[in-house]
Order: sequence, then structure tokens, then C-alpha cells
Amino acid sequence: MPSALFYFFSAITLIFGVMVVVCRNPVASALSLVVSFAGLAALFISLDAYFIGTIQILVYAGAVMVLFLFIIMLLDIKAEEHRQPNSLAIFGGIALAVIFVGQLGYIVSQHEFGNRTTADVPIQFEQAAQVQKLPTIKNDLKAGVLPDTKLVGQTLFQRYGFQIQLVGALLLAGTVGVVILSKREVK
Repeated sequence: MPSALFYFFSAITLIFGVMVVVCRNPVASALSLVVSFAGLAALFISLDAYFIGTIQILVYAGAVMVLFLFIIMLLDIKAEEHRQPNSLAIFGGIALAVIFVGQLGYIVSQHEFGNRTTADVPIQFEQAAQVQKLPTIKNDLKAGVLPDTKLVGQTLFQRYGFQIQLVGALLLAGTVGVVILSKREVK
């Protein structure tokens, strides 16, 4: 990826990420988050992580944002728009952001990045094929192909099956809670 595109997509991600926090209208914040997710997906795709970039668009910019917008529409946003900002909270947020940027700058200055790219590090297909249990993944690895979608699926549903079910139950409980809390009482 040319460096101009990297800086363009990075700027879009950062600018719209700031707009998520700064915008007073919750719908504008949610739509800014969608654009920030799209910029992040473009950065993933530029790193040849097509699967993660696609999932970023489908899951986060698609499904999660629909859920956020649904919840925002259920809440009373008119009362929130007329509320005055808390100056102490704004000062504290700015102070924390400055401290975070300072720490991040210190850490980045202590390390040398960019000496090796992912193309310089060879993938050891033979060792990976010996570890794998599924024959389809073994065949792909022996052929010298990295089946990242199959590996992600295998890892998620074989190694972390219980955690996936637990997250699903928590999301269901949260959704039911939002629906119950958002019901308006009939006068």
C-alpha cells in the first residue's frame, strides 16, 4: 500500500474516532463509528488481512451498528442533547489523553519497527500440518496454502466453544434488558 493511502485511511479512522466522542448527537456518533470501522477495515485489507477486514465490515459496521442504532432510537435522546457538558470530566479526559499519547510515544521511541515485514518471515507449513487434526486443513497446509478462515473457525469453535456460548448468552441478556428498560409505561 502506498504511504499516502495509509495516512489517508489512518486519518479517516482517527478523525471519525474522535467525532464519536465529540458529537453531541448519538446518531451522528454512531454513524461516525461506522466510518471509523470502514477506515480500519481498509487498513486491515492493506496489510493483506482480507478476512479480518471483511469481518470488520460485516460484523462491526453492519450488525453491531444496527444494534447500536436500534438502542439509540429506543432511548430518549432529546433529554441528552440539552444536557450541559461537565468541565471536570472534559479536563480529566484531555489529561488522560495527553498522558496516554506521551506513554505511547515513549514506547514507540524505544523500539525499532519495520525491520522485517510479514513477507520476510516464512510460514512453516510442515510443522503446522503435523499439529493439525482436521484432514482438510492438513491437506491445505501440505499444499502450501494457509487456510486462515478454516483455522479461525477451528480455533473459535473447538478451543473456545464455551466462551463463544457465554458471550452469546450475555448478548441475549443485554438485548432483553434493553427491551425491558426501554418499554414506556402506558399512562
